Amino acid sequence: MANLAATCLRPAESAPERAALVVLGPDAAVRETWSFADLSEAIRRIAAGFRAEGLAPGDRVLLRLGHTSDFPLAFFGAIAAGLVPVPTSAMLTADECDVLVADCTPALILHDGVTGLPADPGGARLGGPETLARLKRAQPAPWMPMDDEAPAFLVYTSGTSGRPKGVLHAHRAARGREPMVVGWSGLRPGDRLLHAGAFNWTYTLGVGLMDPWMAGATSLVYDGPRDPHVWPELIAASRATHFAAVPSLYRRILKYASVTPESFPTLRHALTAGEALDPALHAAWTAASGRPLYEALGMSEISTYVSSGPQTPTRPGSPGRAQPGRRIAILDPDGSDATPLAVGETGLLAVHRSDPGLMLGYWNRPTDTAAAFRGDWFVTGDRASLDADGYVWYGGRNDDVMNAFGYRVAPQEVEHALALHPDVQDVAVTDVAVREGVRLITAFVIPREGATGDETALATHAAAHLAEYKRPKVYRFVTELPRTASGKLRRQALKQA
Repeated sequence: MANLAATCLRPAESAPERAALVVLGPDAAVRETWSFADLSEAIRRIAAGFRAEGLAPGDRVLLRLGHTSDFPLAFFGAIAAGLVPVPTSAMLTADECDVLVADCTPALILHDGVTGLPADPGGARLGGPETLARLKRAQPAPWMPMDDEAPAFLVYTSGTSGRPKGVLHAHRAARGREPMVVGWSGLRPGDRLLHAGAFNWTYTLGVGLMDPWMAGATSLVYDGPRDPHVWPELIAASRATHFAAVPSLYRRILKYASVTPESFPTLRHALTAGEALDPALHAAWTAASGRPLYEALGMSEISTYVSSGPQTPTRPGSPGRAQPGRRIAILDPDGSDATPLAVGETGLLAVHRSDPGLMLGYWNRPTDTAAAFRGDWFVTGDRASLDADGYVWYGGRNDDVMNAFGYRVAPQEVEHALALHPDVQDVAVTDVAVREGVRLITAFVIPREGATGDETALATHAAAHLAEYKRPKVYRFVTELPRTASGKLRRQALKQA
């Protein structure tokens, strides 16, 4: 059976009473515990409920749910029913939701009555808390058999046009996650993985839920105040064997919490992805904690595919090498040749199109999908080189996409929102280094004639139109922006301003 949800919950057959999901509150208090059997039944109930609501295989379900267990139940329940869930961040504004609704045309917008909704739901039906309760009461249905290539879920990522692109994944994506367990996390049955992300983040859905479940391990997710000092306490109290977060959180933990080799009696190692790991931060964490920190490189189109791990020793400055079974190459950055470059040459990192974890394509964007491939290679847009041992040496993005604490953000999307303010004549956005390993989204603004540079007004405007992680953290008021002779913005010059 190719159904992704069924594949993730296979341990329900061999270890039904083992804990699959534990939701922790403040002071590591256990709020919810779901066994594999309970989780499987709840997801199959929701799947049956979706069918009873008249939804047909392939219909999109936009999820506007907060950080509760309802999110994964609805996400995997939709997949189990042959639907295509669209997970979204609870931080998105109504404007941002409108863009997604117009693009994916969902049949249903499932919400919790608290998380913000699109201003224009289009032709979608709104289903609130009463709908969710009705889904949970349905009689469990058998897993719906699905073709390996059938759409399973749709996630949105920032595109260079400034409009989010839908990344469509197939049910075979479950098989595509197996190399991550072998080459990165080293999860085993009975392990306990604590993920620092929210349920609605794809990093959490994949690394925090799918991977532990397929390995027969327990997923630990925290719902409480997210001060840096709580994480060491949670790791210890929850008896976590693995901890997963973005590099910026490790930096904050080291700054604001006490970390020693005795802090985590059960922790074997920690995992990080979402943004490049600074070698100094890697050294500081391993020295303080006495535990390995394994990095992975990935993107929405394939999740992680390069990593270090228990079987791949770390090399500071490199995220590792291709996970077992994956094929990667470096291609010419300036041409259309699909011939891999030699060892040591810098170009564009690419993944072979045969990888089961690779997306089906960009939703309703056949031209963009075709442009992302060169022959048998999917071109990631990341600049890198390979050494003689196959380790990847990352050289940053080949486009302007920024990285904000693990989220990809297109500067054009931020610019479009800021340009709506009546006091803005022109604006350019990029990420600027403020200290080693830390970059902040910065807006360079030319005020309209007669307007004063009002940072507070612009920040308030940004808050109404952009999710928190997309908003500039720094505003600089300038009289001109650096451009080429043809008028193209020179973002590299801004980064150095």
